[in-house]
Amino acid sequence: MSKKAKIILASLIAIALIAFAAINYVFHGGARDLSSEETAFTVSSTALTAEFTANLAASNKKYLEKAVAITGIVTEVAANQVIVDNTVICSLKTPDASIKKDQNVTIKGRLVGYDDLMGEIKLDQCFIIKN
Repeated sequence: MSKKAKIILASLIAIALIAFAAINYVFHGGARDLSSEETAFTVSSTALTAEFTANLAASNKKYLEKAVAITGIVTEVAANQVIVDNTVICSLKTPDASIKKDQNVTIKGRLVGYDDLMGEIKLDQCFIIKN
């Protein structure tokens, strides 16, 4: 094998390894285990909504991408989604049949954003702490 062929082969292998690492990071790098992570804030859904309504920038800085425990009353339940007090939308990691409408719950999840047009706070990777 010539020297030029070896350099090309080594370059292709390096590119393939870098591409594999990048793809692996994109698909698995952002996953967090919130069940073992410390809860940054425990707050009622109404108080949290009021904070976001009053000052969006400060609330984003305080809560965004943090593990938050939300307390409130379940107003709607779908397969992988629970809505608390008509304002907090929680995407569950796994469906939970124990959650019922009009039930007082505490749900932990990662706060991913606030939709100021709809007045909704969105959490993902959610699970029930207390019901």
